[in-house]
Amino acid sequence: MDSEIFDKAQAILTNRRMKAVSENEERIREVNEKIPQIREINEVLFNTGKELISIISNGRGKDITDKIEQLRQYNLGAQAMCKKMLTEHGYPENYLDIHYNCSKCSDTGYNGSKFCDCFNTLCGKLAADKLNNRSQLKPSSFESFSLSYYSGENYTKMKNIFEYVKQYAATFTTNSKSILMFGQTGLGKTHLSLAIANAVLQKGYSVIYDSAINILRNIEKEHFSYEHSSEMIDLVMNTDLLILDDIGTEYESNFYNATVYNIINTRLNCGKPTIISTNLDFEGIARRYDKRVMSRIISMYSCLEFKGEDVRMQKRDLNT
Repeated sequence: MDSEIFDKAQAILTNRRMKAVSENEERIREVNEKIPQIREINEVLFNTGKELISIISNGRGKDITDKIEQLRQYNLGAQAMCKKMLTEHGYPENYLDIHYNCSKCSDTGYNGSKFCDCFNTLCGKLAADKLNNRSQLKPSSFESFSLSYYSGENYTKMKNIFEYVKQYAATFTTNSKSILMFGQTGLGKTHLSLAIANAVLQKGYSVIYDSAINILRNIEKEHFSYEHSSEMIDLVMNTDLLILDDIGTEYESNFYNATVYNIINTRLNCGKPTIISTNLDFEGIARRYDKRVMSRIISMYSCLEFKGEDVRMQKRDLNT
């Protein structure tokens, strides 16, 4: 794992843990002021804790077991009384508990002797963000997309696509469907896919977005390197949402074609959504890639065909 990513993830978890403890201390102060009886009970519980230490240090045999059990029962009763008082005063019964971001590891990053799922997820998101910072593509927005460049039947079709992808982004989960955006160049495929990326990133999911050629080159470089690294392909397979822009423009090779199929097939099998944009139509995709690629896309993806006149050309004509 990249040491920079590891250290950054550890720092984020430390901040989360400190924040949870600080917020808990503030809640304790609030309750102590409003419900003095709870403060008195907690002081008694603190003293029984010290008494328990003394019993363990000085006691022996059955005598120590009996005393520990008596203290345990007493503490359980006192804790139940605290919860009852909290609910009577309009608080949740767990109001005085520390509310960690992750209940499995208490924001330590470790679940037993292994890294917690939350730590692995955080590292994946940070690694995706680092990768995206090197991408030539930058997130866009739905607000900057204009339907005024489309007319007639094309306007109706593009309006339906626009509404579909906005709803897709608004309701995105890791179980969302995959999408194929296809059609001639300059019709907004990249713009809308990156608008989805922007919205999904703001919801806290991990997203990788780049041109297919850049992603495939990075995978190829690692695959054939001396170390034979799999870091890039692992990121691509595990990110919550993968956006492959302009598939079909990459150099045609057996390795690239096999990698495209592997990405599409593996992510579908894992239930992870992918958004692909391409200038190729169905026939072009079928000619370019293994027929299994076309079969998987047609049967499992939402296929959106973009129609109209090149928006970039229209903008250029308006400015001349």
